[in-house]
Amino acid sequence: MAEPRRYEGEQVTVTFDGSRCLHAARCVQGLPAVFDTTRRPWILPDGAPADAVAEVVRRCPSGALRYELHDGEPEQPAMPTRVSARAGEPVWLRGELAIDTGDGVVRERRAALCACGASANRPYCDGSGECGAWKDRVAELDG
Repeated sequence: MAEPRRYEGEQVTVTFDGSRCLHAARCVQGLPAVFDTTRRPWILPDGAPADAVAEVVRRCPSGALRYELHDGEPEQPAMPTRVSARAGEPVWLRGELAIDTGDGVVRERRAALCACGASANRPYCDGSGECGAWKDRVAELDG
Protein backbone atom coordinates (compact mmCIF):
# COMPACT_ATOMS: atom_id res chain seq x y z
CA MET A 1 0.00 0.00 0.00
CA ALA A 2 1.16 3.51 -0.77
CA GLU A 3 1.63 6.00 2.04
CA PRO A 4 -1.35 8.30 2.62
CA ARG A 5 -0.94 11.81 1.20
CA ARG A 6 -0.58 14.58 3.77
CA TYR A 7 -2.24 17.97 3.45
CA GLU A 8 -0.77 20.40 5.99
CA GLY A 9 -2.78 23.30 7.34
CA GLU A 10 -2.05 25.89 10.01
CA GLN A 11 -4.12 24.10 12.67
CA VAL A 12 -4.94 20.70 11.21
CA THR A 13 -3.29 18.15 8.95
CA VAL A 14 -5.49 15.87 6.86
CA THR A 15 -4.21 12.60 5.43
CA PHE A 16 -5.84 10.71 2.59
CA ASP A 17 -5.35 7.05 1.65
CA GLY A 18 -6.78 6.73 -1.86
CA SER A 19 -6.62 2.93 -1.74
CA ARG A 20 -9.25 2.99 1.02
CA CYS A 21 -11.60 5.61 -0.45
CA LEU A 22 -15.04 4.27 -1.37
CA HIS A 23 -16.27 7.63 -2.73
CA ALA A 24 -19.04 8.06 -0.17
CA ALA A 25 -18.52 11.82 -0.72
CA ARG A 26 -19.13 12.73 2.92
CA CYS A 27 -16.13 15.09 2.70
CA VAL A 28 -17.08 17.02 -0.45
CA GLN A 29 -20.70 17.29 0.69
CA GLY A 30 -19.69 18.34 4.19
CA LEU A 31 -17.08 21.02 3.43
CA PRO A 32 -16.72 21.78 -0.28
CA ALA A 33 -14.38 24.71 0.50
CA VAL A 34 -11.91 22.20 1.99
CA PHE A 35 -12.59 19.10 -0.12
CA ASP A 36 -12.97 19.74 -3.85
CA THR A 37 -12.03 16.96 -6.27
CA THR A 38 -11.95 19.40 -9.22
CA ARG A 39 -8.90 21.31 -7.96
CA ARG A 40 -5.31 20.45 -7.06
CA PRO A 41 -4.55 20.04 -4.30
CA TRP A 42 -8.03 18.75 -3.67
CA ILE A 43 -7.77 19.17 0.12
CA LEU A 44 -7.18 22.65 1.60
CA PRO A 45 -7.23 22.16 5.41
CA ASP A 46 -7.25 25.93 6.03
CA GLY A 47 -10.53 26.35 4.11
CA ALA A 48 -12.54 26.00 7.33
CA PRO A 49 -11.94 26.00 11.10
CA ALA A 50 -9.92 22.99 12.26
CA ASP A 51 -12.75 21.60 14.40
CA ALA A 52 -15.12 21.68 11.40
CA VAL A 53 -12.53 19.87 9.25
CA ALA A 54 -12.12 17.23 11.99
CA GLU A 55 -15.90 16.75 12.24
CA VAL A 56 -16.24 16.14 8.49
CA VAL A 57 -13.23 13.80 8.39
CA ARG A 58 -14.85 11.70 11.15
CA ARG A 59 -17.80 11.16 8.77
CA CYS A 60 -15.56 9.27 6.31
CA PRO A 61 -16.93 5.74 6.69
CA SER A 62 -13.95 3.97 5.13
CA GLY A 63 -11.25 5.67 7.19
CA ALA A 64 -9.53 6.92 4.03
CA LEU A 65 -9.42 10.38 5.61
CA ARG A 66 -7.75 11.11 8.93
CA TYR A 67 -6.86 14.28 10.77
CA GLU A 68 -4.34 15.54 13.28
CA LEU A 69 -5.17 18.70 15.20
CA HIS A 70 -1.96 20.64 15.88
CA ASP A 71 -3.36 21.90 19.21
CA GLY A 72 -5.98 19.54 20.52
CA GLU A 73 -7.11 16.04 21.16
CA PRO A 74 -6.53 13.23 18.67
CA GLU A 75 -9.57 11.55 17.16
CA GLN A 76 -11.30 9.55 19.85
CA PRO A 77 -12.64 6.10 18.99
CA ALA A 78 -16.37 5.45 19.05
CA MET A 79 -17.36 3.85 22.34
CA PRO A 80 -18.44 1.17 22.42
CA THR A 81 -16.92 -0.18 19.21
CA ARG A 82 -19.60 -0.53 16.55
CA VAL A 83 -19.77 -3.14 13.81
CA SER A 84 -22.30 -3.13 10.97
CA ALA A 85 -22.40 -6.24 8.80
CA ARG A 86 -25.22 -6.42 6.25
CA ALA A 87 -25.55 -8.34 3.02
CA GLY A 88 -24.21 -6.45 0.01
CA GLU A 89 -22.01 -4.15 2.12
CA PRO A 90 -18.51 -4.03 3.53
CA VAL A 91 -18.19 -4.69 7.24
CA TRP A 92 -18.22 -1.17 8.72
CA LEU A 93 -16.20 -0.68 11.89
CA ARG A 94 -15.93 2.30 14.24
CA GLY A 95 -14.03 2.24 17.50
CA GLU A 96 -10.62 1.39 18.86
CA LEU A 97 -9.54 -1.08 16.19
CA ALA A 98 -6.48 -3.25 15.72
CA ILE A 99 -6.71 -4.73 12.21
CA ASP A 100 -4.36 -7.53 11.20
CA THR A 101 -3.70 -6.83 7.53
CA GLY A 102 -1.43 -9.83 7.00
CA ASP A 103 1.51 -7.42 6.88
CA GLY A 104 1.07 -6.37 10.49
CA VAL A 105 -1.44 -4.80 12.81
CA VAL A 106 -2.80 -1.37 11.91
CA ARG A 107 -4.48 0.87 14.50
CA GLU A 108 -7.67 2.46 13.20
CA ARG A 109 -10.73 4.41 14.32
CA ARG A 110 -12.86 3.75 11.21
CA ALA A 111 -12.65 1.05 8.55
CA ALA A 112 -14.63 -0.71 5.82
CA LEU A 113 -13.52 -4.32 5.52
CA CYS A 114 -14.19 -6.49 2.48
CA ALA A 115 -17.03 -8.91 3.12
CA CYS A 116 -17.21 -10.55 -0.31
CA GLY A 117 -13.56 -11.46 -0.92
CA ALA A 118 -13.32 -9.56 -4.23
CA SER A 119 -11.20 -6.63 -2.99
CA ALA A 120 -7.68 -6.24 -4.31
CA ASN A 121 -6.98 -4.20 -1.15
CA ARG A 122 -7.90 -6.83 1.44
CA PRO A 123 -8.72 -6.67 4.25
CA TYR A 124 -10.17 -3.29 3.22
CA CYS A 125 -13.06 -2.99 0.77
CA ASP A 126 -12.21 -1.35 -2.56
CA GLY A 127 -15.75 -1.46 -3.95
CA SER A 128 -14.88 -3.97 -6.68
CA GLY A 129 -17.21 -6.71 -5.44
CA GLU A 130 -20.95 -7.00 -5.14
CA CYS A 131 -21.18 -4.43 -2.38
CA GLY A 132 -23.04 -1.50 -3.96
CA ALA A 133 -26.11 -1.39 -1.72
CA TRP A 134 -24.25 0.49 1.03
CA LYS A 135 -24.40 3.78 -0.87
CA ASP A 136 -28.11 3.95 -0.08
CA ARG A 137 -27.25 3.93 3.65
CA VAL A 138 -24.26 6.26 3.74
CA ALA A 139 -26.01 8.86 5.92
CA GLU A 140 -26.55 6.19 8.59
CA LEU A 141 -22.80 5.56 8.74
CA ASP A 142 -21.93 9.05 10.05
CA GLY A 143 -22.52 8.24 13.70
